[in-house]
Amino acid sequence: MKTRTLFASLAIAAGLVAGAALVPAIAQNAPASAPLSDAAWLGIPQIHNKLSAAGYRDITSVERERNRYEVKATAADGQRVELYVDPHSGEVIKTERKRAERSDDDRDRGAKDKRD
Repeated sequence: MKTRTLFASLAIAAGLVAGAALVPAIAQNAPASAPLSDAAWLGIPQIHNKLSAAGYRDITSVERERNRYEVKATAADGQRVELYVDPHSGEVIKTERKRAERSDDDRDRGAKDKRD
């Protein structure tokens, strides 16, 4: 009975030692492209400052979406744009130009045409 308990204890101890030895080896083989945590994201004020320095103005919206920031702003040429911004570097990934919004006069004219 004592021999059986001794062997069981030794087997458990050997398993623990082997498992402890494997953990660092597994950690070293982690992929280099592991996603960065949210803590590595630039804050909204930092994104705002980077875009302002790049010439964007009238920044009305900065939102965290999926793996990027989505920003609504006006480009240096006066065109309204929606920007997709890298959350780690603050670089603009993609720019979508928005259609010019209709003025109040255009809206009134459209409403008048519908009444006629």
